[in-house]
Amino acid sequence: MDERVRILETQTLSDDWATLNKVTFALQRRDGTWQTMSRESYDRGHAAAMLLLDPATGTVALTRQFRYPVYASGDPAWLIEVCAGLLDGEQPVEAIMREALEETGYRPTAVEHAFDAYMSPGSVTEKLSHFIGHYTSGQRETTGGGLHDEGEDIEVLELPLKQALAMIKTGEIVDAKTIALLYWAALNRPEALK
Repeated sequence: MDERVRILETQTLSDDWATLNKVTFALQRRDGTWQTMSRESYDRGHAAAMLLLDPATGTVALTRQFRYPVYASGDPAWLIEVCAGLLDGEQPVEAIMREALEETGYRPTAVEHAFDAYMSPGSVTEKLSHFIGHYTSGQRETTGGGLHDEGEDIEVLELPLKQALAMIKTGEIVDAKTIALLYWAALNRPEALK
């Protein structure tokens, strides 16, 4: 751990779907002085996300599902996203392979780790491992749609990478992990921009 941080108190505010803690800590500033402050952090574990890309056609498989926090913010709550999910004790690549099959019905091949990122580091502890996986429409094993007992009702969308990138500009795609992976694909797989 970092010697410039001293945890003074941790108070659990909620421990339901995830854990919300209020932590009081002392932080050594760059000038050597110590400052005490409190922050709340939301911990639901780490996760993985994957953009499914058909390199031969330049098509991507995305999902659309309801997101309550977006609804509560007053925005359209049926978000277009890459498949994603919590690690649940698995390694990131194992977890995202499970999630891809559950959500889209595809079992991707040529899976490549793209990057890891904290999506909201000011308040959420989750680190998200981002992947690219190849798929073809002929290799779909199930209809996907997510797990009913987890409240998932996921629609699978297949569209050209170029169209998905344009949907960022129009505001149809507003999910950060999806935007990051689409731009990663555009930069690193330019042949898919047909």
